[in-house]
Amino acid sequence: MQPPILPAGTVCALVGPPGCGKSTFAARYPASWRICLDLYRLAATDSEADQTATPVAVEIQNLLLDARLARNLRVILDSTNAMAHVRAGLLARARYWQRPTTAVLFDVPLAMVEAQNASRDRVVPAHVVRELHELTPTRKQLLAEGFGTVHLASELATVGAGR
Repeated sequence: MQPPILPAGTVCALVGPPGCGKSTFAARYPASWRICLDLYRLAATDSEADQTATPVAVEIQNLLLDARLARNLRVILDSTNAMAHVRAGLLARARYWQRPTTAVLFDVPLAMVEAQNASRDRVVPAHVVRELHELTPTRKQLLAEGFGTVHLASELATVGAGR
């Protein structure tokens, strides 16, 4: 999968359920660009899965997001970003800093997501995966929300396959 080139200051939200390939995709960029709620939950509680730490993790995410955007640095938001209100908050921060936005939408079939999730070290409960898969927006929805560009992971995979 060939990742898109991101101009300076770009906020790139990865959007998709657990197990769809977001973290693998994010690893193609420099580690300093990556902002990941799982890592901040881990730092706060010794468990990436401890959802009670999400409010603290979001505070850390937002501090780092603002710090990077104030310096016109690129950001890869490696979380599900499945909920519209979460994306709205990210878009509002990008607007505040007058930074470009893009989303990579992981349009991965549920059966593939379930198989990939089952093979992970930290398996997310199946009902959560299904629920977040159902919440995954369309490209049209993401553009209507205000993302400047939206890339489908399936198209990026096709582009990268020929290289």
